[in-house]
Amino acid sequence: MVNNPTTQTPKRRVILVGSGSCLPDKTLTNQDLMEIVETNDEWITTRTGIRTRRIASDGETTATLAAEAARRALKDAAMDASEIELIILATITPEMVFPSTACFVQDMIGAQNAWAFDLSAACSGFVYGLSIAQQFVSSGRYQNAMVIGAETLSRITNYQDRGSCILFGDGAGAAILKAANSGPQGVMYSTSFSDGSGWTALNCPAYGSRHPVGQPLEDAAMTKMFINGREVYQTAVRRIVELVNECLEKCDLNIEDIAMFIPHQMNARIIESVGKRLKFTDDRIFINIDKYGNTSAASIPIALDDCRKQGKLKSGDIILLVAFGGGLTWGANVIQL
Repeated sequence: MVNNPTTQTPKRRVILVGSGSCLPDKTLTNQDLMEIVETNDEWITTRTGIRTRRIASDGETTATLAAEAARRALKDAAMDASEIELIILATITPEMVFPSTACFVQDMIGAQNAWAFDLSAACSGFVYGLSIAQQFVSSGRYQNAMVIGAETLSRITNYQDRGSCILFGDGAGAAILKAANSGPQGVMYSTSFSDGSGWTALNCPAYGSRHPVGQPLEDAAMTKMFINGREVYQTAVRRIVELVNECLEKCDLNIEDIAMFIPHQMNARIIESVGKRLKFTDDRIFINIDKYGNTSAASIPIALDDCRKQGKLKSGDIILLVAFGGGLTWGANVIQL
């Protein structure tokens, strides 16, 4: 039997109705890092664009940061936690091995009607999560969903490695998606990719089933993040440019139609290189890595919330979110506000 297209129920629009973020109060400046490793402010800012990053205190965890970002997103959306039906939390620094950090957050904010799970896609986690939430809401399965990116990367940062310790910070960001039958187009398009063969470029090997707890490690640094900066830089630029071109083609848009490009805040030099290749003007690229460093899955939702709170976006604007991270993973979302 062939379905008649005229009788099919069209997919609902999935609109962004709220955002929130939470950053620890403690800061780690480039000057502070000079006391830890052999480096200097000029060397760091020239290569990364980072001046400060936020670091979780002893009483702060991935779940506590995520829960506060979630509460602020709910307030922004004028919604109660009981209205949320799905919570997706992207992180590579979970509260513990299990249960999921998302379950902790569900309990902390009182979202008793939501089911919750974690998503591990490193820096691409939030855009992956948005794509998944979009499908659940557009299909009619749920009305309201929350996507969170949260990290305490300082807990797995090797502060003896000057090439990587300068990059990372802690924080959380959240966004709320809602079904709508009218209004802006909302999430117009999402795309995601992976290449597991590139895992050696960006990883944290222990502890897991390959290097379990209790088994002697060849190198104690295996419990910390490792990054091959040159390889990541080259691959990230190429993949991000491909993502943007795909999004423009699939949505029948031009570069000029994108009001704001909000990339994962991995490295200011990477973002600048991408912007030049795609001919984005500086005023349409949002960068806040100078204040927060690279916060992996939390990076894009923090930047999105920052951008909205600064009044840089208005109703009807089309924004493009793009990320690249460990896995290797990369993905993008096109959203009309």
